[in-house]
Amino acid sequence: MLIIPAIDLKDGKCVRLRQGRMDDSTVFGDDPVDMATRWVDAGARRLHLVDLNGAFAGEPVNGEIVQAIARKYPDLPIQIGGGIRSAETIEAYLKAGVQWVIIGTKAVKEPEFVTEMCKRFPGHIIVGLDAKDGRVATDGWAEVSEVMAVDLAKRFANDGVEAIVYTDISRDGMMQGVNVEATAKLAEEGGIPVIASGGVTNMDDLTRLAEVADKGILGAITGRAIYEGTLDVAEAQAFCDSLNG
Repeated sequence: MLIIPAIDLKDGKCVRLRQGRMDDSTVFGDDPVDMATRWVDAGARRLHLVDLNGAFAGEPVNGEIVQAIARKYPDLPIQIGGGIRSAETIEAYLKAGVQWVIIGTKAVKEPEFVTEMCKRFPGHIIVGLDAKDGRVATDGWAEVSEVMAVDLAKRFANDGVEAIVYTDISRDGMMQGVNVEATAKLAEEGGIPVIASGGVTNMDDLTRLAEVADKGILGAITGRAIYEGTLDVAEAQAFCDSLNG
């Protein structure tokens, strides 16, 4: 299981939101590239980047920052989400050195787009499912659909999607613990490896995730916890490595 530090980009800065609300953000750094260095030095083996402005704009807004991080760490696997709604955007990110692109809103509204992109960019597509009470939200979490996350995961199981980033909106940024049950259910029933996101607060959360990792949980994204110090990246990754061993 991997510990994946999150770097959320808003107006060129590194921030964290509470429950996805753009008007409830905390700035944790003015230089996202320096922040990436901090997590790499702590032992991170993958980074999770989110273009928050892009998620609302429907196209990349902080793309140059993403490219700068990819250039500085060409051997570091990076996944990027936020505003990825065209083949051109995906191609540009992959050419910049990003390993995976995360399709969120478009995956819900046009599932066939995911199928097409998996064929065009095999091995590079991750689907981001952000849910509230099991129902998928879109457009930067502004809209909650009637689509169930598990049903959508099943839809993509045969498309070649590399993983699903599953975020429980009600827990995200709230330091209330990860929704282990829903995450494990999605991994088991959806048929695609799942990366847990939203609410990862401390080592207890990782212990609980580790207990069900064999269901298909690939890793855990963590944001506010590592910025506020309730979780140490090096300690957390060492713990996961000990389990993998």
